[in-house]
Amino acid sequence: MLDREGFRPNVGIILLNANNEVWWGKRVREHSWQFPQGGIKYGETPEQAMYRELEEEIGLRQEHVKIVGRTRDWLRYEVPDHFIKREVRGHYRGQKQIWFLLRMVARDNDVNLRLTDHPEFDAWRWHDYWVPLDVVIEFKRDVYQRALQELSRFLTWPANGQGERRHTSRYLRQPHERRGQDRGNSGSGQAGNKQAVNASSKAVVAATKAIADAAGSSKLVLARDKE
Repeated sequence: MLDREGFRPNVGIILLNANNEVWWGKRVREHSWQFPQGGIKYGETPEQAMYRELEEEIGLRQEHVKIVGRTRDWLRYEVPDHFIKREVRGHYRGQKQIWFLLRMVARDNDVNLRLTDHPEFDAWRWHDYWVPLDVVIEFKRDVYQRALQELSRFLTWPANGQGERRHTSRYLRQPHERRGQDRGNSGSGQAGNKQAVNASSKAVVAATKAIADAAGSSKLVLARDKE
């Protein structure tokens, strides 16, 4: 469904936790990160599409969130030709989006990236509100900046204007990770953990840490297998 200018109606989702950190997802088999988003189907309102995409992409339902705000109007970005299927080139130009700011009222482990057979993300983390745009695919960066700026007016910050930031070093939650595992804020703690895993686990941790460091991550959570 395209408008007269060739833009597909779409919704974007910025999901907050209690610390005003945003949900930040790593695209499947890619090194780029983004917020959840998706198209508005014929007959849907933007709000209905938002709740559907929220469940399909990260496994959360309407009762898991509260709407804090939304953008006043559409925000548009154009998609480069080499990302557009050949059969729709010349008709499709990009996306026009309504962005929603949500507050999560569920638990972190209610997130399920594998609710569908075609997941969008394979890992996620909480990140400071002003996410690093250099890890977002280039043609979406301007819209991300405008959405974050417009929706920031709905945030409530402490009186000193500076929110508390968490600096944990927990990179991955493995499927069999111990619940009480030390977050490893010291170099010696990380070294001790490495001695307790086998060579395969070492490779996973090292690769994940590299991704996390490159993107400024404080915590990464892998997609869980569907139950």
